[in-house]
Amino acid sequence: MLSCSLAVPFPYRPRGAKLPAQPALRPSAPPSTSVAFLAESISARLSGPDRDVTGIELRDQAIQPGDLFAALPGRHSHGAEYAAAAIERGAVAVLTDEAGVDVLGADPDVPVIVAANPRGVLGNISATIYGEPSERLKVIGVTGTSGKTTTSYLIEAGLTAAGLKPGLIGTIETRIDGHRVPSALTTPEAPQLQALLALMVEQGTDAVVMEVSSHALSLGRVDGTRFEVGAFTNLSQDHMDFHKDFDDYFAAKARLFAKDSTVRAEHAVVCIDDEWGVRMAGVAGDSAVTVSTTTDADWTVENVEIAPGGSQSFDIDAPAGTIHATVRMPGRYNVANALLAVAACAAVGVEPAAAVPGIATVDVPGRVERVDRGQDFLAVVDYAHKPDALEKVITMLRESTVGRVAVVVGAGGDRDAEKRPIMGAVSARLADLLIVTDDNPRSEDPATIRSAIVAGATAEQGRAEIREIGDRAGAIAQAVAWAKPGDVVLVAGKGHEVGQDIGGVKYPFDDREVLADALESRVGK
Repeated sequence: MLSCSLAVPFPYRPRGAKLPAQPALRPSAPPSTSVAFLAESISARLSGPDRDVTGIELRDQAIQPGDLFAALPGRHSHGAEYAAAAIERGAVAVLTDEAGVDVLGADPDVPVIVAANPRGVLGNISATIYGEPSERLKVIGVTGTSGKTTTSYLIEAGLTAAGLKPGLIGTIETRIDGHRVPSALTTPEAPQLQALLALMVEQGTDAVVMEVSSHALSLGRVDGTRFEVGAFTNLSQDHMDFHKDFDDYFAAKARLFAKDSTVRAEHAVVCIDDEWGVRMAGVAGDSAVTVSTTTDADWTVENVEIAPGGSQSFDIDAPAGTIHATVRMPGRYNVANALLAVAACAAVGVEPAAAVPGIATVDVPGRVERVDRGQDFLAVVDYAHKPDALEKVITMLRESTVGRVAVVVGAGGDRDAEKRPIMGAVSARLADLLIVTDDNPRSEDPATIRSAIVAGATAEQGRAEIREIGDRAGAIAQAVAWAKPGDVVLVAGKGHEVGQDIGGVKYPFDDREVLADALESRVGK
């Protein structure tokens, strides 16, 4: 195996060019709620006169007139330090803790709700301010390590085909009544989430499909949300920078299903293709409906057929009978995602036969997304940034070609470092060429991240030639130059993302555009 490091000029990172901030999404006519009522509802102390609030916000720069400013303790500073700026922008009250009161001083000019754990009550108080919007929606929460985004898109399409008017909240974007806004977090912070739900109610949405991350469940972002259905995809290595161990990671996901949880979904739909799904079904108990592509379950599949273009058809054996379905995306894991989606639609009262035509139409940005510029080999961009997801997509692509497979991959900085050597090992074992590059290094040294991936790849002693090229555009260009007719080039890790975070600044970068440019250069377009 060969390991080398190349410095290539970076044409897709204009210095100082930042991606634009996204507008706040809020209802146009929110209700007014008294500060005294809010304090009483969370058993908190109120200091100062009573006033009405019409919104809530964590970020002082996003405050709108009439807002309650949530001044929470942070890792490096206390939110109360920004209260004066929030008040200047129109905040009429502050939510904080005793430490925040000390920061505010003796006379903050606005009423202050003092809670022992303001983060812990943020979800419920946000829901109260926006009129408990989830009570008027069919909310489907999708959680798991991989497949949340794809499953959410499939559910949304199934609900739409059945005549509902769903909204979508997830990793890629928020979609409301045909409007799309790129997402900053998989699951928004509680104030933004409840505002979104209220806006959806205002615009006539009747159902919402929401990705629910382990961070959101652990930090209470979805507290105050009533879930009609919780759907579980799978569990594998990820977020070990945030969770103390795998059991803690599982426990966070289990909040959506556990009987003693305040955010437990009324109905659970659980994929039991892995051991963690079996365990989650046990946590959910009698509320669980199980689905599987590999073992006995309430919902199963058979007769899976793969078309030349990668789309798949299969029969769903449901409790009410057999339904034929198709999914445009390749990979057995996407059959599992589609099965879970149909069962989730059924859990909110949609007939499976009404949902499957919608599911057949779905393509998901950055998920096994083909980039074609007339080249004689397959070029694909995929969001796989975890060992299990990476293994699945490389295996699927290898099975679909008689040629060689090149993988371009990195790992995110300030995130789970334990998975980096595992990703290298998986890629070295399954690919013919592995080019280790930068992903979103954030505040970390990019070379340190790459070296961890290379170390795992080298230790694997797999089939792959290993190259290290820090510049992502250069790495993609080299993979394209390497490919021969019938080969596959996979650019993994960033998928739909349109920026690269380097040193805390997000520069414009889209794997799909960069790959397309490299392909056009090769074919002479």
